Amino acid sequence: MARISRSIVWATVPVVVRVVGRVLWRLDIDRQHGLPEPPFVVAANHHSFLDPLLIGAALDQPMRFLGLVDLVGNYRWLDWALRAFDMIPLRRGVVPLGPLRTALRHLDTGGVVALFPEGTRHDLFDPRSALPGAAWLAARSGTPLLPVAISGSEKVLGVDNRLHLGRIRVTVGRPMWSKGPRRAEVDDLTKRWARWAAETLAEKGDGRGVGSM
Repeated sequence: MARISRSIVWATVPVVVRVVGRVLWRLDIDRQHGLPEPPFVVAANHHSFLDPLLIGAALDQPMRFLGLVDLVGNYRWLDWALRAFDMIPLRRGVVPLGPLRTALRHLDTGGVVALFPEGTRHDLFDPRSALPGAAWLAARSGTPLLPVAISGSEKVLGVDNRLHLGRIRVTVGRPMWSKGPRRAEVDDLTKRWARWAAETLAEKGDGRGVGSM
Protein backbone atom coordinates (compact mmCIF):
# COMPACT_ATOMS: atom_id res chain seq x y z
CA MET A 1 0.00 0.00 0.00
CA ALA A 2 1.47 3.35 -1.00
CA ARG A 3 2.56 5.89 1.62
CA ILE A 4 -0.10 8.36 0.55
CA SER A 5 -2.75 5.69 1.01
CA ARG A 6 -1.60 5.09 4.60
CA SER A 7 -1.80 8.82 5.21
CA ILE A 8 -5.39 8.82 3.98
CA VAL A 9 -6.16 5.78 6.13
CA TRP A 10 -4.83 7.43 9.29
CA ALA A 11 -6.64 10.67 8.47
CA THR A 12 -10.02 8.96 8.05
CA VAL A 13 -10.23 5.60 9.84
CA PRO A 14 -9.84 6.90 13.44
CA VAL A 15 -12.58 9.46 12.81
CA VAL A 16 -14.91 6.84 11.33
CA VAL A 17 -14.25 4.42 14.22
CA ARG A 18 -14.99 7.12 16.79
CA VAL A 19 -18.26 8.10 15.10
CA VAL A 20 -19.44 4.53 14.49
CA GLY A 21 -18.24 3.44 17.93
CA ARG A 22 -20.17 6.17 19.72
CA VAL A 23 -23.35 5.37 17.79
CA LEU A 24 -23.23 1.57 18.00
CA TRP A 25 -21.18 0.82 21.12
CA ARG A 26 -21.33 4.01 23.23
CA LEU A 27 -17.56 4.26 22.77
CA ASP A 28 -15.94 6.20 25.61
CA ILE A 29 -12.31 7.34 25.24
CA ASP A 30 -10.54 8.59 28.36
CA ARG A 31 -7.10 10.12 27.89
CA GLN A 32 -6.08 10.58 31.49
CA HIS A 33 -2.82 12.48 31.01
CA GLY A 34 -2.49 13.42 27.35
CA LEU A 35 -0.09 11.80 24.90
CA PRO A 36 3.71 11.91 24.86
CA GLU A 37 5.53 13.12 21.80
CA PRO A 38 6.64 10.26 19.50
CA PRO A 39 8.50 8.02 19.56
CA PHE A 40 6.79 5.78 22.11
CA VAL A 41 5.52 2.21 22.58
CA VAL A 42 1.84 1.42 23.12
CA ALA A 43 0.91 -1.60 25.28
CA ALA A 44 -2.74 -2.70 25.50
CA ASN A 45 -4.73 -5.66 26.71
CA HIS A 46 -6.26 -7.73 23.91
CA HIS A 47 -9.88 -8.93 23.73
CA SER A 48 -10.89 -8.47 20.10
CA PHE A 49 -9.89 -7.95 16.47
CA LEU A 50 -11.39 -4.47 16.98
CA ASP A 51 -8.67 -3.49 19.45
CA PRO A 52 -6.13 -2.07 16.92
CA LEU A 53 -8.87 0.10 15.40
CA LEU A 54 -9.91 1.27 18.87
CA ILE A 55 -6.32 2.14 19.79
CA GLY A 56 -5.97 4.11 16.56
CA ALA A 57 -9.22 5.93 17.29
CA ALA A 58 -8.16 6.72 20.86
CA LEU A 59 -4.67 7.98 20.06
CA ASP A 60 -5.33 9.44 16.59
CA GLN A 61 -1.66 8.82 15.90
CA PRO A 62 -0.09 6.81 13.03
CA MET A 63 1.61 3.68 14.36
CA ARG A 64 2.73 0.21 13.38
CA PHE A 65 1.35 -2.86 15.14
CA LEU A 66 3.23 -6.04 15.91
CA GLY A 67 0.88 -8.95 15.14
CA LEU A 68 0.88 -12.67 14.46
CA VAL A 69 1.20 -13.65 10.80
CA ASP A 70 -1.58 -16.20 11.53
CA LEU A 71 -4.04 -13.31 11.28
CA VAL A 72 -3.46 -12.95 7.54
CA GLY A 73 -5.84 -14.77 5.18
CA ASN A 74 -8.78 -15.23 7.55
CA TYR A 75 -10.97 -12.23 6.71
CA ARG A 76 -10.74 -9.77 3.84
CA TRP A 77 -11.52 -6.77 6.02
CA LEU A 78 -8.84 -7.84 8.50
CA ASP A 79 -6.26 -8.32 5.73
CA TRP A 80 -7.06 -4.82 4.49
CA ALA A 81 -6.65 -3.37 7.99
CA LEU A 82 -3.35 -5.17 8.53
CA ARG A 83 -1.96 -3.78 5.28
CA ALA A 84 -3.34 -0.32 5.97
CA PHE A 85 -1.74 -0.22 9.40
CA ASP A 86 1.53 -1.68 8.03
CA MET A 87 1.63 -4.54 10.54
CA ILE A 88 5.02 -5.93 11.54
CA PRO A 89 4.39 -9.71 11.31
CA LEU A 90 5.43 -12.16 14.02
CA ARG A 91 5.61 -15.93 13.65
CA ARG A 92 4.25 -18.02 16.49
CA GLY A 93 6.84 -20.04 18.40
CA VAL A 94 9.83 -18.22 16.89
CA VAL A 95 12.09 -15.73 18.67
CA PRO A 96 11.06 -12.48 16.88
CA LEU A 97 14.52 -10.95 16.36
CA GLY A 98 13.71 -9.61 12.88
CA PRO A 99 10.37 -8.01 13.84
CA LEU A 100 11.91 -6.49 16.97
CA ARG A 101 14.71 -4.95 14.90
CA THR A 102 12.09 -3.53 12.52
CA ALA A 103 10.16 -2.09 15.47
CA LEU A 104 13.34 -0.54 16.93
CA ARG A 105 14.17 1.06 13.57
CA HIS A 106 10.66 2.52 13.41
CA LEU A 107 11.02 3.96 16.90
CA ASP A 108 14.48 5.28 16.01
CA THR A 109 12.95 7.28 13.15
CA GLY A 110 10.38 8.87 15.47
CA GLY A 111 7.54 6.40 14.93
CA VAL A 112 5.08 4.72 17.28
CA VAL A 113 4.86 0.93 17.77
CA ALA A 114 1.88 -0.82 19.37
CA LEU A 115 1.59 -4.38 20.64
CA PHE A 116 -0.39 -6.59 22.97
CA PRO A 117 1.70 -8.06 25.82
CA GLU A 118 -0.74 -10.99 26.19
CA GLY A 119 0.29 -12.15 22.71
CA THR A 120 -3.21 -13.15 21.61
CA ARG A 121 -6.88 -12.47 22.37
CA HIS A 122 -8.35 -13.40 25.76
CA ASP A 123 -11.86 -13.04 27.17
CA LEU A 124 -10.38 -12.34 30.61
CA PHE A 125 -7.30 -10.27 31.40
CA ASP A 126 -4.83 -11.95 33.72
CA PRO A 127 -1.85 -9.74 34.62
CA ARG A 128 0.29 -12.85 35.01
CA SER A 129 -0.04 -13.52 31.26
CA ALA A 130 1.82 -10.33 30.25
CA LEU A 131 4.93 -10.95 28.16
CA PRO A 132 7.91 -8.53 28.23
CA GLY A 133 8.02 -7.54 24.54
CA ALA A 134 6.49 -4.06 24.89
CA ALA A 135 8.57 -3.21 27.95
CA TRP A 136 11.73 -4.48 26.24
CA LEU A 137 11.11 -2.29 23.19
CA ALA A 138 10.53 0.77 25.37
CA ALA A 139 13.57 0.09 27.53
CA ARG A 140 15.88 -0.74 24.63
CA SER A 141 14.82 2.33 22.60
CA GLY A 142 14.77 4.68 25.59
CA THR A 143 11.16 5.67 24.88
CA PRO A 144 8.09 5.75 27.15
CA LEU A 145 5.56 2.94 27.30
CA LEU A 146 2.01 4.26 26.92
CA PRO A 147 -0.51 1.99 28.72
CA VAL A 148 -3.95 1.42 27.21
CA ALA A 149 -6.84 -0.56 28.72
CA ILE A 150 -9.77 -1.68 26.56
CA SER A 151 -12.97 -3.00 28.10
CA GLY A 152 -16.09 -4.24 26.35
CA SER A 153 -14.59 -5.13 22.97
CA GLU A 154 -14.77 -8.82 23.86
CA LYS A 155 -18.56 -8.48 24.09
CA VAL A 156 -18.87 -6.57 20.81
CA LEU A 157 -16.53 -8.75 18.72
CA GLY A 158 -15.02 -11.50 20.83
CA VAL A 159 -13.48 -14.87 20.13
CA ASP A 160 -16.74 -15.98 18.47
CA ASN A 161 -15.93 -13.42 15.71
CA ARG A 162 -19.53 -12.15 15.61
CA LEU A 163 -20.64 -8.55 16.04
CA HIS A 164 -22.88 -7.71 19.00
CA LEU A 165 -24.17 -4.60 20.70
CA GLY A 166 -22.38 -3.46 23.82
CA ARG A 167 -20.36 -0.70 25.40
CA ILE A 168 -16.65 -0.10 24.84
CA ARG A 169 -14.30 1.96 26.99
CA VAL A 170 -10.72 2.83 26.06
CA THR A 171 -8.51 4.31 28.77
CA VAL A 172 -5.10 5.83 28.01
CA GLY A 173 -2.89 6.11 31.07
CA ARG A 174 0.19 8.04 32.12
CA PRO A 175 3.38 7.16 30.17
CA MET A 176 5.68 4.72 31.99
CA TRP A 177 9.46 4.61 31.79
CA SER A 178 11.94 1.83 32.35
CA LYS A 179 14.93 2.47 34.60
CA GLY A 180 17.13 0.63 32.11
CA PRO A 181 17.29 -2.20 29.55
CA ARG A 182 18.36 -4.97 31.95
CA ARG A 183 16.09 -7.98 32.47
CA ALA A 184 15.02 -7.01 36.00
CA GLU A 185 14.10 -3.49 34.86
CA VAL A 186 12.14 -4.79 31.85
CA ASP A 187 10.28 -7.24 34.10
CA ASP A 188 9.47 -4.40 36.52
CA LEU A 189 8.00 -2.27 33.71
CA THR A 190 5.96 -5.26 32.47
CA LYS A 191 4.53 -5.79 35.96
CA ARG A 192 3.71 -2.10 36.37
CA TRP A 193 1.83 -2.10 33.06
CA ALA A 194 -0.06 -5.30 33.93
CA ARG A 195 -0.99 -4.01 37.38
CA TRP A 196 -2.22 -0.72 35.90
CA ALA A 197 -4.28 -2.57 33.25
CA ALA A 198 -5.88 -4.88 35.83
CA GLU A 199 -6.73 -2.00 38.17
CA THR A 200 -8.09 0.16 35.35
CA LEU A 201 -10.29 -2.61 33.95
CA ALA A 202 -11.66 -3.31 37.43
CA GLU A 203 -12.26 0.40 38.06
CA LYS A 204 -14.20 0.74 34.81
CA GLY A 205 -16.62 -1.91 36.01
CA ASP A 206 -15.35 -4.47 33.53
CA GLY A 207 -14.35 -7.03 36.12
CA ARG A 208 -11.78 -8.36 33.67
CA GLY A 209 -8.64 -7.70 35.66
CA VAL A 210 -8.04 -10.90 37.60
CA GLY A 211 -5.18 -12.52 39.40
CA SER A 212 -2.27 -10.81 41.09
CA MET A 213 1.35 -10.09 40.33
